[in-house]
Amino acid sequence: MKTQTRAKLLLALSMAIFGTLAPFVRNIPLTSAERALWRAVLAIVLIGGFLLVTRQRLPLRSIQKALPLLLLSGMAMGINWILLFEAYNYTTVSVATLSYYFAPVLVTVLCPLLFRERMTKKQLFCFLMSTLGLVLVIGVGDLSGSNNHLIGILFGLGAAVLYATVILINKKIEGVEGIPRTFIQFIAAVLILVPYVLIEGGNGLGSMNTKGWICLLVIGFVHTGLTYCMYFSSIKEMTGQNIAILSYLDPLVAILISVFVLQEAITPLQIVGGVMILGFTLYNEIGFTKKKGNNHETNV
Repeated sequence: MKTQTRAKLLLALSMAIFGTLAPFVRNIPLTSAERALWRAVLAIVLIGGFLLVTRQRLPLRSIQKALPLLLLSGMAMGINWILLFEAYNYTTVSVATLSYYFAPVLVTVLCPLLFRERMTKKQLFCFLMSTLGLVLVIGVGDLSGSNNHLIGILFGLGAAVLYATVILINKKIEGVEGIPRTFIQFIAAVLILVPYVLIEGGNGLGSMNTKGWICLLVIGFVHTGLTYCMYFSSIKEMTGQNIAILSYLDPLVAILISVFVLQEAITPLQIVGGVMILGFTLYNEIGFTKKKGNNHETNV
């Protein structure tokens, strides 16, 4: 019982930390690609140190077999971060987060097409209601006089597509689980982000102030490296249903920070839409994880 309680606390804490990402990202005076690159680099350093300290060996044979999928998913993860960070630049954190959390809905729709999994009536209902929630979030925003809000939503949905891509690819990866898999994926993310940043001409580290450096170190070491280690250490002791429920602390914290800390506006209909997206997605996931067990993906 104590082990499960500790695991729940670790998972809840990691999800809450994930939810505080946006304000730190916004205070880093770099391009979104540079933020994503250095986030991955710092996470690799921390997770690599964690693997050394805990004496965990990388399953090299399994990694070799799954290398194409690991590289592809890691690259998708890197682009996903860029799009999410751009969403933060153009719209409120709450709207960007709700757009991003449409990813599980996309997975529900794509799984029957890609893996020949049967879509149940419950899954179809949850998909339709979550989609209606997204329409409320998009349709009732203050789009008049500014296209930034809509652009931010599109970036958020683009990030959701890449997030869903990572989840779907991970379903095909066998023999490489948890922290070692994430470690390799971060390396792959760096491989695609380095040339992108060089082509973009980004070289803003030298001009960063103290606040920017602190925020960059926090999102690299804390929001990425530490939280991923906490996440994968905790889910070993938990059921899929508990993981699904506690994972929704992430968007909840993000929305609360958006409204009460950043003082960003959110309309009543957007709140209704957000509740529909998160509520029906969670309702669908709980039923799914009861059948599938601990096959739950973290936020990327």
